[in-house]
Amino acid sequence: MEFTTRVNIEPAVQKISYSNRILMIGSCFANEIGEKLKECGFDISVNPFGTLYNPVSISKSLALLGSTKQFKECDVIDISRHSTTFAVDLQQSMKEIGSDAHNRANPGRYCSFYHHSSFAKENASEFLKKANERLELEQKFFTEADTVIITLGTSWVYRHKSLDTIVSNCHKIHPDEFNREFLEWNKTAQILNDIVDSHPDKRFIFTVSPIRHLKDGAHGNAISKASLLLAVESLLDSHSNADYFPAYEIVLDELRDYRFYAEDMVHPTAVAVKYIFERFRESFISAECLQKMAEMAKISRRRAHIPIGK
Repeated sequence: MEFTTRVNIEPAVQKISYSNRILMIGSCFANEIGEKLKECGFDISVNPFGTLYNPVSISKSLALLGSTKQFKECDVIDISRHSTTFAVDLQQSMKEIGSDAHNRANPGRYCSFYHHSSFAKENASEFLKKANERLELEQKFFTEADTVIITLGTSWVYRHKSLDTIVSNCHKIHPDEFNREFLEWNKTAQILNDIVDSHPDKRFIFTVSPIRHLKDGAHGNAISKASLLLAVESLLDSHSNADYFPAYEIVLDELRDYRFYAEDMVHPTAVAVKYIFERFRESFISAECLQKMAEMAKISRRRAHIPIGK
């Protein structure tokens, strides 16, 4: 007797192996699966700008990785004031470097609309320096990457009014500075098509995050996910170098029980993530890698263990 509906996943024609260089980008679910691949020793970069949720921000980030551009002073914002502050504040922030008391009182003050808040630094010049150092490394990695795994989180986006640009993170800046917009599925489809068409030398694996965006409401979350699914489906019909992994469907149908959700009732539990990774491994990773994956995961767990007193 079966007590769950198993999602059928056709084995990928082209499997991932240790010879691949992988970029994983998208929602925090991308972080979960990406860290498991990293633990198993794969050559992988995970979310070089931090967590990204919407297709526009993912597209803009990939475009930046595929270029030789760097961040400029005008990209720096002061997130501590809950308002944007640009190049005019750079000199003032540099003066503040000498004030230890000020820096301790204002950790993570400067960031950009490309980055997650975890990238914020205590002064603008430090953020700009670190951001560009990381960007240069990630651009080189992306140039050499042959596999890109994209996890789409939501169709809802936030557009900064005065800059007229969709941001990756609002950094808790006052909501009056943004307009909230919904990306229709055909708009998302065009964005995804442009991504894949811009990099014909790379293989793309798309997935929709099972993480529930309940701040949009149950109905709003359902519409958002449906829009993403329609967009990906239209892409698969016309691109031989694009695949889909049904993480969203696995949680919805195979793990449709609240015991597989964390206390926030939004994020999957560690057990759920482990199960989804096992399904991904079965379908997308070469069988020749399995023994090495187990060995590397064991080594990673051993290294992560810190004995008491150390």
